[in-house]
Amino acid sequence: MNTIEAIRTRRNIKAFKPDAIARETIVSWLEAASFAPNHRMTEPWEVRFVGPETRAKLNHKTDFGAAPVVLLLTSKGGATPIEREENLMASACFAQNFLLAAHSEGAGTFWSSLAASPRSREILGVPEGDDVVGIFGVGYPEEEPPAKERTPIAQKISDLA
Repeated sequence: MNTIEAIRTRRNIKAFKPDAIARETIVSWLEAASFAPNHRMTEPWEVRFVGPETRAKLNHKTDFGAAPVVLLLTSKGGATPIEREENLMASACFAQNFLLAAHSEGAGTFWSSLAASPRSREILGVPEGDDVVGIFGVGYPEEEPPAKERTPIAQKISDLA
């Protein structure tokens, strides 16, 4: 699968097969994701594998689509508001790289914002000042939803004088 195809065909998966994914495989996708652009090589992302006890406490409405693996992605805060924004943007690039790496090898992901709530942050032990990028279900898709229609990019492009 080439890069453009991976970008165009990646979907947020809502239901997963119970098939396990080797931790080494997930770590290889995380390693690839770590090549995301990041200002001053801050590498501000942190990843935590969410275990069954913590997952049960989160009480996600669909249990992350029964994904066999759940990952938390956070971004380190910064010394200034600009540094914090740069860190968060770099961590979002890391997330996209991870999603595309998993998809390119036949896996799927579910990106949820559940972890950003105060209750979830406490359960997950997210340090004050760090940002939650997302919590991800990871596994092999039970089914892949069709693409949703997108606004033509020409409507999002303008020229500055």
